[in-house]
Amino acid sequence: MPESVYKIIELVGTSTESWEAAAKKAVEAASKSLEDLRVAEVTKLDMKVENGKVTAYRARLSLSFKYHIH
Repeated sequence: MPESVYKIIELVGTSTESWEAAAKKAVEAASKSLEDLRVAEVTKLDMKVENGKVTAYRARLSLSFKYHIH
């Protein structure tokens, strides 16, 4: 099996629905410009609050993808 190298980036996804939807949006957005996505780890969850009401859910992710060495 050949050796592999992976890069890890941090992303924040937002959603008015849920943390799960926020995390999913971040991964889907990253998949449009990155190849070989491997693991997404949720590292932090928070909410935006306005006038005492939750208006958005935010999920911070560490996302790894295979680093291709040419």
